[in-house]
Amino acid sequence: MNATEIHTGIAYIYSEGNASGNGNMGNLITSSPLNKVIDTFTIVILFITMISLGCTMEISKIKAHFFKPKGVAIALLAQFGIMPLTAFILAKIQQMDPMKAVTVLICGCCPGGSLSNIFALAIKGDMNLSIVMTTCSSFAALGLMPLLLYIFCQSFTGLEKAVPYVGIITALTLTLVPCAIGIAINHYKPSYTPVVRKVGLCILIISSIIVFILSGIGVKDVLWLALTADIVGTAALMPLIGFMLGYGMSVICRLNSQCCRTISMETGCQNIQLCFAILRVAFRPEVIGPMFLFPLIYITFQCTEALLLALCFRCYQTFKAPAEDTRTQNSACVKQVEVKPTMAAL
Repeated sequence: MNATEIHTGIAYIYSEGNASGNGNMGNLITSSPLNKVIDTFTIVILFITMISLGCTMEISKIKAHFFKPKGVAIALLAQFGIMPLTAFILAKIQQMDPMKAVTVLICGCCPGGSLSNIFALAIKGDMNLSIVMTTCSSFAALGLMPLLLYIFCQSFTGLEKAVPYVGIITALTLTLVPCAIGIAINHYKPSYTPVVRKVGLCILIISSIIVFILSGIGVKDVLWLALTADIVGTAALMPLIGFMLGYGMSVICRLNSQCCRTISMETGCQNIQLCFAILRVAFRPEVIGPMFLFPLIYITFQCTEALLLALCFRCYQTFKAPAEDTRTQNSACVKQVEVKPTMAAL
């Protein structure tokens, strides 16, 4: 990406500093040592996440779903149909500038993440389907994500040739290596899987906190640029629309309620670690600006909304069970009343 593309494409407001009029904004976010530290921890987070995700995958269960691919096919259609289109429509309606638009599109085109498995468990979904869906979407993203980005970016001035597809494909390819390592560990050394996941979780939490703090330090002077109404509104609407449309598509396709809930979570939950890594690795700091914080804003709303949906489902189940028991008892009493006259008549 050359200087002309940056100026006319996705980074003009950051490279010129015309958003605040207080000098070159790019200088505020290009501290080389700090960026190297953030990039290093970002790669560590993605590597650990994908190994942990691989450790949840069982080859036998993946094969079983491939012989009955209806649920997986619907899930992939929802993941790579609903979310990219939602991101595109929201960016278009709000007339986002090129940098905001490409950030939202990258997030919308990302595959499902490991968080979807956690939320699928919270709403008592089909865990086998959830894991297989995450697996398939992670591998399918290698081809579908660049293709979808290319298609949707043609509608935004300055993005036709400015998106670093090579960097994105490289980042996607690198995610498959740790995922394959995780699958191998779970297949050949299943006894190591719990240890790997626990250690990985600890490293992931610590690394995420460090990245969050360092990112805040790096963009504290231009943080307000990422907390605009259009960005916050998009981060709030995207996962909610994904949850709703994913469930609706599953109902239309006549899947059972457990599969519907699973696909709903898989659709709305994006792989935010991958999105964050792509924005950090594929774009230079002066190009991406504070917009690399969008995944952090998105994941805040994604987790909040998913937890609220899980809570609503649990409450529904809690109140539904006593009602069903009462109906069952009433039905039994009616049957007894009907039987007694018959016995007396005999």
